[in-house]
Amino acid sequence: MELNDKTILITGSTDGVGRVVAERLGASGAHVLVHGRDAARGKATVAAIEAAGGNAELIVADLASLAEVRRLAEAVRARTSRLDILINNAGIGTAGAKRQAGADGYELRFAVNYLAGFLLTSELLPLLTASAPSRIVNVASAGQQAIDFGDVMLTRSYDGVRAYCQSKLAQILFTIDLAEQLKGSGVTVNALHPASYMNTTMVRQAGVTPWSSVETGADAIVNLAVSPDLEGRSGLYFDGLRESRANAQAYDAKARQQLLTLSLDLVGLVSATSKEKHS
Repeated sequence: MELNDKTILITGSTDGVGRVVAERLGASGAHVLVHGRDAARGKATVAAIEAAGGNAELIVADLASLAEVRRLAEAVRARTSRLDILINNAGIGTAGAKRQAGADGYELRFAVNYLAGFLLTSELLPLLTASAPSRIVNVASAGQQAIDFGDVMLTRSYDGVRAYCQSKLAQILFTIDLAEQLKGSGVTVNALHPASYMNTTMVRQAGVTPWSSVETGADAIVNLAVSPDLEGRSGLYFDGLRESRANAQAYDAKARQQLLTLSLDLVGLVSATSKEKHS
């Protein structure tokens, strides 16, 4: 894909694999919207992209807050009239034995790893559709666990690994469901596990010795974002550079509908079906 005059938003792009992806795409001619929670790290990332001849600007937002997610989307709309690629990369790992909640009271990993991307994508879909052909890339994980719809927020039995794996599978259910909704729009959406235990802050905080490099993970993310081989292909899950299969729940239409209904309710959006019923 020719990236000159293309605008790309990458969440969580001030550190780790997100920063590597931002620097690569910036060096390839794209206008990169860098996102992170830390302004100092964000400014350093923008400076690195510009020093290499790229074009970038920073938007600071904490994705643990739905209000901040909406503010991020508004900032994107205020800064650009087009959005060619959205990469939902920001996330929280498995570290921490105690259950935590985000600003809206939702379990933190579900809120940041999944719900923030769900809302941000929903907010930016009009911009992505107007910029078609465009792409959405959801950075998930091979660590997946079926969602327990009886205790999505893990209030009864919390485990950090379970919380992480459930939130990452939710991203994949969302990917497949959204691909169905976007058929014929020119917008594609795919998910991937970039690489196992990359050398990132998230992995180190979990006390795990890294197995692979952030460069390997960046290769996989950039592939979904710009490879001509993915043109028009949607609703897929990749393990690195290889098309793969996710947890069986991802292919369960009933589970995907349950998640969609729940997600719309949690973020305060109304589904098209609900609108039809009340019109």
